[in-house]
Amino acid sequence: MTTIEKPSRVERIHAAFERAKQEGRAALIPYMTAGYPDQESFPAVAAELLQRADLMEIGLPYSDPLGDGPVIQKAGEQAITRGTSTRRTLQFVKELRPTTDIPLLIMTYINPVYAIGPEEFMRLASEAGVDGLILPDLPPDQDDEIRGLATQYGLGLTFLIAPTSTPARVQIVTEACTAFVYAVSVTGVTGARDGGALNEVPALVALARQHTKLPVAVGFGVKDAATARKVAVDADADGVVVGSAFIAAVQKGQDLGALADEIRSGCVK
Repeated sequence: MTTIEKPSRVERIHAAFERAKQEGRAALIPYMTAGYPDQESFPAVAAELLQRADLMEIGLPYSDPLGDGPVIQKAGEQAITRGTSTRRTLQFVKELRPTTDIPLLIMTYINPVYAIGPEEFMRLASEAGVDGLILPDLPPDQDDEIRGLATQYGLGLTFLIAPTSTPARVQIVTEACTAFVYAVSVTGVTGARDGGALNEVPALVALARQHTKLPVAVGFGVKDAATARKVAVDADADGVVVGSAFIAAVQKGQDLGALADEIRSGCVK
């Protein structure tokens, strides 16, 4: 009897980008804070986004999210206040994993990883069904232990580059990534912005591609179809990351699925 091997977590991430590419669009990568708006409602919110997503980021709530704007900061504070911890975040993934084949990535600052212990975190993440980690505040050349443990437990790694990154820095960061490269569209924190803030994205994506064959996704500043189009078409990015706009929609009681459909329409090349 022939045994068919399941794709690795990293392969599943790459395959998601490739499927979107074959369909003539950039991959839609929604972000949602774990446990937001509360632990009871989060699974339904996640499921709504997963119906439209190619990959999904689940944010681990953290008390000092220096890279996040006010919308995501408040969502994290609310999730923490209502009991969402690191272990509960990973439990959410474990509960979602049987319901979807979409790659699930944890976006986390590095302190929660150190607090629980790097190896324990990687073990729990792997057992929960996490496919990859996005580490916005970890310089990849300053912690070989984290990178080694992620590889040991089969987790893809994504680090961030920004318009302020030098070519040498972009090379270091992109070479450390194993899942995809996350290009930050602007200097500053997350949040929806005027489309003009995305003007530096094409050059940043092009620079990243000089150093890697991995997919390059762009985040910070996408809020609708028009801004998604600037990323997917004008910058020719492989993925479009959207967070604050979705959290704001949940906060305001707006139709989350309709917003996701609109933004996904802007991802068509």
